[in-house]
Amino acid sequence: MTRTRQSLINIAAALGAQAGSLLISVVARYVFVRVLAAEFLGINGLFSNMLNMLSLAELGIGAAITYSLYRPIAVNDTTRIKALMDFFRKAYITIGLVIFVLGIGLTPFIDVFIKDPPKIPQLKLYFLLFVVNNSISYFYSYKRSLIIASQREYVSTAYQFGFFLMRNMVQIAVLLTAADFLLYLMVQLASTLLENIFVSRKADVMFPYLKGPPIQRLDRESLAVIKKNTFAMVFHRLGSVIVFGTDNLLLSKLVGILEVGFYSNYSMILIALDRVFSRIFNAMKASIGNIGATESSEKAMNVFNAINFLGFWIYGFSSICLINLLNPFIALWLGERFLFPMPVVGVIVLNFYLTGMRKSVLSFKDSFGLFWHDRYKPLLEALINLVASIGFFFIFGMIGIFIGTTASTLLTCFWVEPYVLYKHGFKSPVRDYFWRYLSYSLVMVFAGVITSLLVNVVAETQITDFLLKMMICAVVPNVVFLLSFFKTKEIRYFLGKLKTKG
Repeated sequence: MTRTRQSLINIAAALGAQAGSLLISVVARYVFVRVLAAEFLGINGLFSNMLNMLSLAELGIGAAITYSLYRPIAVNDTTRIKALMDFFRKAYITIGLVIFVLGIGLTPFIDVFIKDPPKIPQLKLYFLLFVVNNSISYFYSYKRSLIIASQREYVSTAYQFGFFLMRNMVQIAVLLTAADFLLYLMVQLASTLLENIFVSRKADVMFPYLKGPPIQRLDRESLAVIKKNTFAMVFHRLGSVIVFGTDNLLLSKLVGILEVGFYSNYSMILIALDRVFSRIFNAMKASIGNIGATESSEKAMNVFNAINFLGFWIYGFSSICLINLLNPFIALWLGERFLFPMPVVGVIVLNFYLTGMRKSVLSFKDSFGLFWHDRYKPLLEALINLVASIGFFFIFGMIGIFIGTTASTLLTCFWVEPYVLYKHGFKSPVRDYFWRYLSYSLVMVFAGVITSLLVNVVAETQITDFLLKMMICAVVPNVVFLLSFFKTKEIRYFLGKLKTKG
């Protein structure tokens, strides 16, 4: 298959799976808040974030090795692929064990992270189950990277969605029949283990040469490249975990566990959407890596401009919908007592947009292996985020925690990442990127203002009114975007791809 067709298959599978996942997640969360106390919702969100912090042990080695796989796959160098996968296996088993040990060591101090610890029995046991679930995910998952790097992410997606659906259905049944959070977590653990075992077996079928022992070990030069990229990715992982993993920790420590639960409802929707869109970009990563290994910088930059435009359309449209529909939806879904004030929602959605607009840059930067050049950026980003979030909290209250994330993104990622990509990847001036970013954002704000004015005419939050708001949000931004950009090269690029079908 061509790169485009492979990407389209991966994207179609990702969109279908994530749409189904979002639907079942909404149902599962509704049952969760109806059966268990609100404190369990906060505990679930807090522990998930704490385990995200422990995932620092992964050190970004997965991204570094996946990048190293692109060229051997392109030339069908099975000997080198086997050597890389053997190294990957040993690294991930070690990582899983490290996370398990760190999690056990953290367990006695759980109460430190909660402002007013809820009177929930077996709290430490619940956390241990989160730890075990996270650590075992590393024991088999390394083979998933080979499936994805070979441009067949749709295979991984199928298994992921199948087990996600099964897990949620069983968890819903457990909640409705037993209302037991312990059994709920046990189902999650079993699902994680079985999914990774099945994906591992599928990889063995797809790549039979994996079954035998490696013919040779990685040479020193290859190990040096992986170590260099991994060293750089340590900082990237650190920044990412602190910036995106500390909001719940700060809410728990500074505000309260109930607010963590409320925020988890918003973040569940945002994360689900981001996963849909991230899968689109991830589905193209292998193809982008292939372009970087085989094509000129000029062609790569043309493809980047088109994908960057696609990212704007996706995240700009979504942000307009979210700012107008998030609170009405949560009010209908769970009740008005679970709502945040609109200024807080506005900052949360702004962070969603700023993060989303980085996707195209990160996809190309990672696929080109440009981990080293901005390795210290995440440390500055993390420092700004922590200091600003805590400082703004004492000035503005809860909203300050989210403003801190906005500040850290604008002061670091917003300009450093595209600068590195253009200088070391495309070897071209970066100013064109920022002009495009500005024009895209101005159009989005214009479309958002018009959409909000029309949506605000529909003041009620009944289901029929919500559906009318959805229709306005679905039509108005897309019409504005189309009228603004229908003559651009990027539109012609995608129309050309649709006509030729790759």
